[in-house]
Amino acid sequence: MPEALLGAALRAQDEGVFIARRGAAADELEIIFANENFCAMTGYTTAGLTGRNPTFLHADKADGKKIARWCRGARAGRPLAGEGYLLRKDGTTIHAAWNLSVIPTARSRATHIVATYRDTTEKRRLQEALVHAQRLDAVGRLAGGVAHDFNNLLSVINGYCQILAGQVTDQPRVLKEIEEIHQAGQKAATLTRQLLAFGRRQPLKVRVINLNRFVTNNADILGRLLDETGRLELDLDPNIGQVRVDPAQIQQVLLNLTLNARDALRKNGRVVIGTARRRVKSGLNRRFTDAPPGAYICLTVSDNGTGMSQETQKQLFEPFFTTKPEGKGTGLGLSLVHGVVQQSGGFINVKSELSQGSTFEILLPETNLRENATERNAAIEPLPSTRGHETVLLVEEDEVVRKMVTGILTADGYHVAAVATPAMALREARHLHQPAQLLIASFSGENDRFARTLHAAEPGLRVLCTTARENPPALTWLKRSRWAHLPKPYALSELLKATRSLLDA
Repeated sequence: MPEALLGAALRAQDEGVFIARRGAAADELEIIFANENFCAMTGYTTAGLTGRNPTFLHADKADGKKIARWCRGARAGRPLAGEGYLLRKDGTTIHAAWNLSVIPTARSRATHIVATYRDTTEKRRLQEALVHAQRLDAVGRLAGGVAHDFNNLLSVINGYCQILAGQVTDQPRVLKEIEEIHQAGQKAATLTRQLLAFGRRQPLKVRVINLNRFVTNNADILGRLLDETGRLELDLDPNIGQVRVDPAQIQQVLLNLTLNARDALRKNGRVVIGTARRRVKSGLNRRFTDAPPGAYICLTVSDNGTGMSQETQKQLFEPFFTTKPEGKGTGLGLSLVHGVVQQSGGFINVKSELSQGSTFEILLPETNLRENATERNAAIEPLPSTRGHETVLLVEEDEVVRKMVTGILTADGYHVAAVATPAMALREARHLHQPAQLLIASFSGENDRFARTLHAAEPGLRVLCTTARENPPALTWLKRSRWAHLPKPYALSELLKATRSLLDA
């Protein structure tokens, strides 16, 4: 009766349990009993485990050696605990935590051990996901810091382009070359905004765009991603309407899908990006994930690569799921794509067959709003003449930016006191012949406290906030008409207009 109860108790355990007999050699073990849960964990039947050394299940041979060393000197009251990967019968692995204990006997030498194994695969996956998230957070912080410094450089490049453009209006060839530099600077400014968005330092911008023009403008960089692996083709419907999205997000979607397509290509590979109009009729959206009735613009990215199995497609958009070798992918690309499409009010589907290639289809709601004129590259805006005369206090840590802004404001008639830090600004403010009427500075921590102090001494002070963030904290201690925000990198023409507008308010 006790033996029957003991067997029933072991079989009822939630964890995997086996009992092993020690062999003639001190480090040899032979399984004589395994409960159903241990069999389910490993994929083996009881008969398939009986008589075998349990170390054959351990993927890391070092774990088996550790168990063998413990067996040679195993004594009651001194269990062995560990964790690692187990090899299942079908070749897959699971992560498990185990505990081995000697079964006490009246004899001097223990003859049996009992082991419990707990499946910790999900816990391990969550731990790895947390590590990935922490790495992403670190990358985001790094990206934000790099973007901040880069914004200062771009402010200088774009600013001096505006200054030079005003001096060579009679030299069309030189003016055109300066405009090329300026347009490159504007594109770089867009990249820094994406870096800041990746670091979650600013919200993303939504505007109306034409997908055909957007795809065409990005075709060059997308084609370069393919290298010699394949070629990029465009199949764009000329009659599509507009969509309201964040261009930076959609660019990221195209980059991720193109990179995935490239990795799947074989000889004579081809990636096709297409657009088309699509109307979803009532009654066709039977599933929750289907697009509701309405007019959509369909954006597709297709390849003739290796394709995907049905099982892979089921997990395709799950975070951290990847079919690439370790170190070759984070498993975040398609989950980010899915998130971007959802945030844009769209829907995404994939069609794929092994050896036949894959097609990602994105439906974005069509809008009746007109496309923003700012999407097109504009010529350099001439510097306005605002004929200022007021005193301006500029706080800018970057010496080159400080010198450029001081020069342009001084040339326009303002009296400028330029310093690098808030502490220096407070000292400078005490020695000004006239109180500062405008403060130009970024706002975070020390700068905000300094501005409050300056405002207390000069209630009529206006403030122009220059940070890279699109939506800085509101200056609630100041009347709304007396402060404005000009995100970096800004054009000098915008700086002059914002300065004059605040002082005239």
